[in-house]
Amino acid sequence: MKKVQLLSLLTASATACMVTLESCGGKQQTQDSTVAKALDIAYMDTTVAPGTDFYQYACGGWIKNNPLKPEYSRYGVFNRLRETNQEQLRSLIEGLQSQPQGEGSVAQKISTLYTMGLDSAKLNADGFSPIKEQLSAIQNIATRNDLSQMIAALQKNAMDPFFTLYVAGDETNSSMNIVHFYQAGLGMNVRDYYLQDSEVNRKVHDAYIEFINRLFTLIGATPEQAKAAADAVMKIENGIAEISYSSVVLRDSHKNYNKLSVAELKKTANPLAWDVYFEALGLKDIQEVDVKQLEFFKGLEDLLDKTTIDEQKNYLAFTLLRSAAPYLSDDFATASFDFYGKVMSGAQEQQPRWKRSVNTVNAALGEAVGQMYVAKYFPESSKIKMKELVANLQQALGERIQNLTWMGDSTKAKAIEKLSSFIVKIGYPDKWRDYSGLELENDSYWANVCRASQFETAYQLSFAGKPVDKSIWLMTPQTVNAYYNPSTNEICFPAAILQPPFFNPDADDAVNYGAIGVVIGHEMTHGFDDQGRNYDKDGNLVNWWTEKDAALFSEKANKLVKQYSAIEVQDSVFANGELTLGENIADQGGLLVAHQAYLNSLKGETPAMIDGFTNEQRFYLGYATLWAENIRPEEILRMTRIDPHSLGKWRVNAALRNIDTFYEAFDIKEGDAMYMSPEERVNIW
Repeated sequence: MKKVQLLSLLTASATACMVTLESCGGKQQTQDSTVAKALDIAYMDTTVAPGTDFYQYACGGWIKNNPLKPEYSRYGVFNRLRETNQEQLRSLIEGLQSQPQGEGSVAQKISTLYTMGLDSAKLNADGFSPIKEQLSAIQNIATRNDLSQMIAALQKNAMDPFFTLYVAGDETNSSMNIVHFYQAGLGMNVRDYYLQDSEVNRKVHDAYIEFINRLFTLIGATPEQAKAAADAVMKIENGIAEISYSSVVLRDSHKNYNKLSVAELKKTANPLAWDVYFEALGLKDIQEVDVKQLEFFKGLEDLLDKTTIDEQKNYLAFTLLRSAAPYLSDDFATASFDFYGKVMSGAQEQQPRWKRSVNTVNAALGEAVGQMYVAKYFPESSKIKMKELVANLQQALGERIQNLTWMGDSTKAKAIEKLSSFIVKIGYPDKWRDYSGLELENDSYWANVCRASQFETAYQLSFAGKPVDKSIWLMTPQTVNAYYNPSTNEICFPAAILQPPFFNPDADDAVNYGAIGVVIGHEMTHGFDDQGRNYDKDGNLVNWWTEKDAALFSEKANKLVKQYSAIEVQDSVFANGELTLGENIADQGGLLVAHQAYLNSLKGETPAMIDGFTNEQRFYLGYATLWAENIRPEEILRMTRIDPHSLGKWRVNAALRNIDTFYEAFDIKEGDAMYMSPEERVNIW
């Protein structure tokens, strides 16, 4: 929801810090004693010419040697690195169990939650008893006030009935936090599954109805009751889909900003008893909200008027069931996987229980786990080197902005000002989150997941109406990813991505600039993509462009949209160039900026060839190998609908076809499949 551009969702007590660090040995170590190769030739498929299919040329060996595991619908370099991380986190978490932990300590909380996730005997013995009280509360709803209170209660437990909310900077007053309302409420997540009629959609749709029936049957519903529940859920979710903004419209920063006073909200869109709702969330004193999709909330009022209280109760019960299923007995968890894993994504097997439990601990106590991770696996030398690289990339992007022929001087000055104002976060937060207020008990896994969700919700909502704290991180250090946040104008590179193949201290500069250098440039360029360019140096939604420059930017961006929309990702299924525009601009910009920064670092010298490749070739191979992956057909279709990133193959082939120096590096000529005529190439940043 929060408009954070990914490369793809804080303080601690002294006692907690001591326990955590001592539990993992306290002494910082390097990530791995094995020296990773800068470029592994085994990744490549040299039977294919680079001008024919550069992705296959650079990644074909890796693709062949890393077939999809049954638990994955998509497995690539990112996934392999995340697997390594999970093993490391498992070792750290299980290490806590080898020594006594203080009552109520962070270490004990981590160990308790992890252990409960592994206890299949208790999970299966409990069945659905952990949610009986919540189901009963839903069934007792009788009035609009009851409904409003229940929606708030479910949202405090990290569920999203009808809509969701979060706290972040006000987009026209970025120094202050405001409550944002955002459309939600779809169990299949994407409105196209409800609105577009196709053979694939019908298959998913039918399986979804079976899934709803299955969950209600598991809690004792008769066939007639389960069918009535499924009918109610589909009626409401179809209605939600009809009023939801499309994934493309959701990218319109101006259309998705609608600040209202609470009094105006009540007059404009009134689906709930707002006073009751806000009081239930502990927000009764807030004065303003940002209703991101205003027309959606107007439509929601009409939808609720047209549905009965019993239909609404069935919908809320299903929201609870689908949210709780992964944390209940095996019959619930399997039902959830069979739909979301198998049908929607094509995975064949559930992840092992320990991985799922690690994921839960990561979600509940992310920074506490991150503190352990950083202490053992993140050398300070990597942070120092990254600071140098970021500075080099900032300089290079500044040079490119100054040399743009299509942009006028006044817009350039504002762009440079924004670039110079970037907040840069590397590795881990300067201050750690305090989890002392999170209380876990020994009753049930789901109950503790709810407590963790309530703790997190209370933490987030506590910032409403207060100044923005720019020291807070939106990712944990152990996350293999990176982000740009336009409302704080910050770029962030967590510790976990700063390891091979993204960042390799033993690699030559060409490879590192092609890998982590492009990642850095990618996140920087998000500040100037079709969304990021709407925000100024302070993160405010304000137009700092001349009309002429904005028109020229849009002209170039539209050409890029057409390029990517022409890509056939599967038979008769094409990429969505509008949805992926921001990420495509960032990929292209990252390549251009990182390449210039690399050339600057050479100071006119030409490095010797390594393993038969020139430094220019190594730069582009370093980039391409990041996106090696195998992916199932179902996941291609799903990701094409929901993911603002292009598929791995096209993050390589489609992006590189626009880069002039790539042609020179691999001697790509007219007639080659990778060739695009110079006048068709798009060069924005």
